[in-house]
Amino acid sequence: MGSNSTGNRVLVVGAGPVGMIAALSLNRQGIPVTVVEQEPGPVRDQRAASLHPPTLEMLDELGVTERILPLGLVSPKYRFHDRITRSVVAEFDLGLLADEFRFPFVLQYEQYKLTRSITAAYADAGNFDVRFSHTLTGLEQHDDRLVAEIDGPDGPERLTVDYVIGCDGGRSTVRRLADIAFEGFTYPEQFIKIATSFDIATVYPDLAIRNYFSDPDEWCNVFKVRGEFAPDSGKGLWRVIVPLSPGETEEAATSQVRIEARLQRFMPKSGSYEVEYVNVYSVSQRVAATLRKGRVLLAGDSAHVNNPIGGMGMNGGIHDAVNLTQKLGRVMRAEAGDDLLDLYDRQRRKAAVEYTQAQTIANKRLLEERDPAIRATKLDELRRTAENRETAKAYMRRAALLDSLRTAAGVT
Repeated sequence: MGSNSTGNRVLVVGAGPVGMIAALSLNRQGIPVTVVEQEPGPVRDQRAASLHPPTLEMLDELGVTERILPLGLVSPKYRFHDRITRSVVAEFDLGLLADEFRFPFVLQYEQYKLTRSITAAYADAGNFDVRFSHTLTGLEQHDDRLVAEIDGPDGPERLTVDYVIGCDGGRSTVRRLADIAFEGFTYPEQFIKIATSFDIATVYPDLAIRNYFSDPDEWCNVFKVRGEFAPDSGKGLWRVIVPLSPGETEEAATSQVRIEARLQRFMPKSGSYEVEYVNVYSVSQRVAATLRKGRVLLAGDSAHVNNPIGGMGMNGGIHDAVNLTQKLGRVMRAEAGDDLLDLYDRQRRKAAVEYTQAQTIANKRLLEERDPAIRATKLDELRRTAENRETAKAYMRRAALLDSLRTAAGVT
């Protein structure tokens, strides 16, 4: 077995956006950090891509926003559509909140690029140690330290640290080893994400960069990202996310014939669609029973997962990381007792349950409503909300998770 490494250090498990931002925030405070990630390198996963205004402000404090802003797509407006009538129900313009947000827009920037940007710019210095192809296999909690068992290319190692932050996803090894329950439910249907390089705005001209389609048979999210195209090329990828039909298998859903039929039914065009990637995945609404157990802390998907409607998962995870590391820095500098970490649990768990979970569940119900009368009422309410300046601003504050941050800040 490898050497027993010691020192005042924090271990972050998971090198996704939440883990890397947590590590960067600690590093900026002079706290040594080791990040372990089981994948061999930054994963080019086509998952979250929307960074909300409060998140961009947090990233700006860490020197990240200025690096990524020219590389993403700026999206000040988003639209809700009635897919049946092919009409725009409501448009929300974050520019109305220019007096409240330094960045009054959403930046479409895929999470793998955010991780890659941070890794390339900051990682692998002596006090910012990022280890790919390393897996956490065990945790031993003590009153004054935590010992992590890690397996890597050079064999197993025991790493002694002050705290561990689990940022290793919905199937978190950290959460499992700490025996923390993950409370909630999994949706019965799966979702499919289809990305095409064809500019679907040419056949569906009412699209914004971010769109939500209500349809009792097949609700839909449609978003644009840059993909790997150069920022000045004008090109990008459109992501189309829909639920699988009842009884539809993953094999059937991902067949070329089914993908083409799905896209053509929604956005008919001459010729076949150019499909860049397809992904089928299950979705849950769950929150960890606690975000802190001794010296084990959870953030991001390890702490809470939700459906993707509204783009709140990655943003809420980044908010976790910033809140936690600000408090953890004070604890490690002996400026506060470690009961301050209990406050992290109270604040961010409240934000997850009362805002992220509640809003994403409501978003899905709005888009999939089957009762014609209820559906008409909900869409009319949304239309009136968008048409009134003050109610529109209130809606956008909540959707951007600003309300969750303000409420959490008041928790003691």
